[in-house]
Amino acid sequence: MKGLRLAEPGQRLSVLCLGAHSDDIEIGAGATLLQWQAAGVHLDVLWCVLSANGPREGEARASAADFLEGTERGRIEVHHFRDGFFPAQSAEIKSWFEQLKGRIQPDVIFTHRGDDAHQDHRETSQLTWNTFRDHLILEYEIPKWDGDLGRPNVYVPVERQHADRKVEILLDAFPSQRDKHWFSEETFRAVMRIRGIETKAPSGYAEAFHCRKLAIG
Repeated sequence: MKGLRLAEPGQRLSVLCLGAHSDDIEIGAGATLLQWQAAGVHLDVLWCVLSANGPREGEARASAADFLEGTERGRIEVHHFRDGFFPAQSAEIKSWFEQLKGRIQPDVIFTHRGDDAHQDHRETSQLTWNTFRDHLILEYEIPKWDGDLGRPNVYVPVERQHADRKVEILLDAFPSQRDKHWFSEETFRAVMRIRGIETKAPSGYAEAFHCRKLAIG
């Protein structure tokens, strides 16, 4: 299958990363960002975490800084909407999205899947689509107890070293999550390995996304 590039080496790519919680972007798209950067794409990234309180904020900032190290421009924003209650805060979060729209016009947006089982994830995805109506939006996946992994239609093969680095940062940066039964090296590798099988990635690893609308120039 012929691969399509969003940017060639040496070109600039503006990326907006949206995550409801402090480890979501890393789990969903971390290896993709590392892969693009290593390929020589000049990334301009705005990394926004909507809910991270207490020690979770420090974890979010440290992890994002690791993933963005070496990018042409990396900005990190951490906000404090109430975890688990995004639908009840829809008006406040919508207002934040509206002011965000006035600050950035990204080439590509990473956000949650629209039918994710977590209510905060679904709300983030819906507001992303409501706000950025003329953009390339890639919806990432988060493994969880609900077993809601779907059938993605966009794949980014990643080199083994970037898959390794993604897992390393996740395990080092989020000690508050280590007691969760799903937060493990095996989980993160397994998802990337399955997606690598599905796209015949040379390394055996890939990240996958859901894309509702794509324009090919």
